[in-house]
Formats: sequence, structure tokens, C-alpha cells
Amino acid sequence: MDRSANAVWKGTLKDGAGTIDTQSGALKGVAYSFKGRFEDADGKSGTNPEELIAAAHAGCFAMQLSHFLAENGTPADRLDAKATVTLVPGTGITQSAITLTGTVPGIDAAKFRELATKAKENCPVSKALGAIEVSLDAKLA
Repeated sequence: MDRSANAVWKGTLKDGAGTIDTQSGALKGVAYSFKGRFEDADGKSGTNPEELIAAAHAGCFAMQLSHFLAENGTPADRLDAKATVTLVPGTGITQSAITLTGTVPGIDAAKFRELATKAKENCPVSKALGAIEVSLDAKLA
């Protein structure tokens, strides 16, 4: 199964700007720029590649963990997964840190952390990010 996104960039790196569209239509004409990627600390001036990787990682991880929890007989009521992708200018993307809070009836903290770690190691996006550090901080609500 293939999924696609399209990016259009106009101008130079620092002064140019672009838009991103996704196959699903979830993103349509979403702006991105040098400022949004490297200078805008609050991240409100548009998206950037790191934010999109973080969204993909958080979503993939939560889906993978939900599968492992269901297999364990302890389906989750709620999984709140946040991925923070770090870009070091001049070096590149160095890590994706997942922070997870789960509401999972009938599971103890040790088993929850075990399954969360298994999900971190096995979700397709984590595997694709194999060249960087992927960390996990998991807790029950």
C-alpha cells in the first residue's frame, strides 16, 4: 500500500515558501517555510518536516500499542501519545521522544511499560526512524 504527499517550494531556502498536500486531503495547501522550520519557536507559522514526522510517529505508535494491548486482553480506553522530533541545524534529525499516558483497565504498570516498549520497537515508523534515537516515557493515567 502506497501513500503520498506533495510539496511545492518556490524561491530560495531562506526567503522561499512552500505548501504541502496529502493524498487523503487532510493537508491541503498547508504552508511551510524556513522561518517555520528554524526560527519560529512557537511553531505557529506553518508546518515543517519534523512536525509531520512527529505526527506520523505518534499516530503509528498509538495504533501499534492499541493492538498489543488488545492482544493482551486489556484494550485501552485512551492512549495519549506525543512524539517530539528534534532537529539540530547542521546535524539533522537526532531523536524522536514519545511521551505516553494511557488509560488501560486491568493492566499493571510493568506490563503496560513492557507492551509500550514493544510497540516503540515494532511500529513501522519507529523502524523507519532506525538511524536516530527513539525514546519512550510511558505511564498509566
